[in-house]
Amino acid sequence: MRGSTAGITDGLQGQSKAHYCLLSILDILIGTLIITPLVITYWRGTWGLFETYVFPKSLLFSSLTSVAIGFGILFVFNLFQKKIKDTLNPDIHRLVYYILSRLYTKLFSIACVNSWKGIWGILDLLLDENDATITVVSVMFAFILLIPMKTLRNLSAPPFAIVTDRYQGYFDVPTLFRVRASQNIFLYVMDSFFSVFVIGSLVVFVWRGMWGLVDIYLYKDDQPTSAAASLVVGYTLVFSTFLLQPLVKRIVSKISGFWRVFIVDVYLLFSLCGTVNVWRGIWVTLDCYFLTEHKVEGFWLSHIVCFLILVFINSSNSILVRGVYIDAEEDGGKCVDFPCYYLRLFFQSKRRKKMFDMQRKQDLSLTTRKSEDNHISCETLMSSQAQEPLMNHMYHHHKRASIIAPPSPAVPRESNTVV
Repeated sequence: MRGSTAGITDGLQGQSKAHYCLLSILDILIGTLIITPLVITYWRGTWGLFETYVFPKSLLFSSLTSVAIGFGILFVFNLFQKKIKDTLNPDIHRLVYYILSRLYTKLFSIACVNSWKGIWGILDLLLDENDATITVVSVMFAFILLIPMKTLRNLSAPPFAIVTDRYQGYFDVPTLFRVRASQNIFLYVMDSFFSVFVIGSLVVFVWRGMWGLVDIYLYKDDQPTSAAASLVVGYTLVFSTFLLQPLVKRIVSKISGFWRVFIVDVYLLFSLCGTVNVWRGIWVTLDCYFLTEHKVEGFWLSHIVCFLILVFINSSNSILVRGVYIDAEEDGGKCVDFPCYYLRLFFQSKRRKKMFDMQRKQDLSLTTRKSEDNHISCETLMSSQAQEPLMNHMYHHHKRASIIAPPSPAVPRESNTVV
């Protein structure tokens, strides 16, 4: 759900600014109106299935089981990400890679939903969800810890984090301190543990608190109206965030230090308000209108169909909460450039493929020309080597003849002198 734009924006703009602007607008619309509702519906369906089948009568045992399932799988995938990446390669066997990579995404998504469901349920048991003061305190507690670590961007989710299912970075799970297993295995395990359990739990603290505050203050006794209001507020903030992006990028590209991080964090929090409202609006709308008399069937339908559609449109990784990213980590204005690339990546891939084909043709033409030149040189060399014995034979024959035949005696000239 969160992500970085590093390495995926190069070469996207091309030659036409109007074409790039059109693709950017289409990417925003696809992300906000198609991919985001599918991701939210999948999360709601998966969440509902585990509430239905895993200790439905005990919130405590259901939550603890979800924590064990969710964080256990996430921790394993985090630890062995390099091994998985080295094992699954589309260049070795494309069909096997495709099947296993989507199975990986499926398991990862189940782990993400369960980790959130587990922490959310435990907080519901410990904190009164109807008490606004306690809810605000829980959110501030998480902010106090996340801000000094510069990890607020990990609160992002669709529509501000759309991830396509391309091979580059498919299995990468960045950790907070970027420790590699080859450097120190103990520190690598601790880094993975901290990134998965601590940062992941703090993110749930913030989301639950903001969601709960909207529940309390936005038409609490009228769920359909509350859901509609959340959608209006959410999408208004989302589109406003995208409209403000060029200005914010221009500002942060000219400053550095504390103020750069501060402006980035304020912008991220503004986007988070829109994100939470969009998620809550769609979620509560589904609760009110989607198969209300057959909820379990609705959960299964949401879980299966939405995942298949996301796989089909090459965006199933948008479901995942994966990795830890640092605020203002990228250079210039890229730190506020949300990873919402869909059509632009498609055209970038086509352009790169075309350039690669042209380069390959040029290399082939150059190789052919060199081969022809070498062939001509070889023929010239062979011709000269074939003529060399004949020239040597003529030279030696002439030399031998000059030795055997003595020089002719000099014939005296007639003298015209009259005596």
